[in-house]
Amino acid sequence: MKKILITGASGFVGTRLARYFLSDQHRVVGTGTSEEHPLSREYENFLWVSADTTQEGDWQEQVRQSDVIINLAGRNIFKYWTKNYKQAIYDSRILTTRNIVNAMEPGNSQKIVTTSAVGIYGDAKDRVLTEKSHPGQGFLAKVCTDWEAEAVKAREKDATVAIMRLGIVLGEKGALSLMLPAFKLFVGGPVGNGNQWFPWIHARDLEAAVGMLVENTELGGVFNFTDPSLVRQRQFARSLGRVLHRPAFMPAPAFAVKALMGELGEALLQSQRAVPEHLLDLGYSFLFPGIDSALDDILGK
Repeated sequence: MKKILITGASGFVGTRLARYFLSDQHRVVGTGTSEEHPLSREYENFLWVSADTTQEGDWQEQVRQSDVIINLAGRNIFKYWTKNYKQAIYDSRILTTRNIVNAMEPGNSQKIVTTSAVGIYGDAKDRVLTEKSHPGQGFLAKVCTDWEAEAVKAREKDATVAIMRLGIVLGEKGALSLMLPAFKLFVGGPVGNGNQWFPWIHARDLEAAVGMLVENTELGGVFNFTDPSLVRQRQFARSLGRVLHRPAFMPAPAFAVKALMGELGEALLQSQRAVPEHLLDLGYSFLFPGIDSALDDILGK
């Protein structure tokens, strides 16, 4: 049994991971700005600590006492990016990670599994991206680069560092829930011309892959958390339309996306053909053979 601290545990991914490890009889401590968490009523071995992790505080004692820290804290990027909100996106990730690393005790053999994103590669067009690929340009690329740099400092305290570069996590909530209304209203379709690569991962694969990293304490490094069955955005839109029994021929033109969403719109039009080379090399077997079976699992009722 391990003691696992999850920052950002009130979000879609955080709640799923908390439940995943609680079901495996680990002790889990969750942190976030919410006053309470529903899992507190379901599991005796779950402790909720309400805290702003961008600030130093008593919550850092939980860092010192934990075997594994899973760092998911960060403001939602799917909002309009004003100058102030961009700073909040940046600070929520960099400052939280810095506070975690500062609280870790040297020689405790701890492990940090921290989030990043495939946005680190910028707009890479059709170039195949492995974990060895260089960072790209743009706001998200800078956020991810600085985010990872803060996490890597934990190695100076003899901790193992595993970095998850997440694609779009598909599940009953999260990004997919933002896409569904348009399709249900018969106006769904690809974003832009649909040629950009759409890096995705099923939430169940994310859970299992994180579980592998937690159970194998010596596993560190960078991991693309993306499904190996690569698809372009238009193929994803067609698959989503199929499972919803809705058409998928109403594209959102690039100029309209940029006009309505500003810098966020530009980021949504980027292409990352990211492959999970490191996970595959370790023998991880993905649960779904392609985007159709993944969406059927999530939405096929």
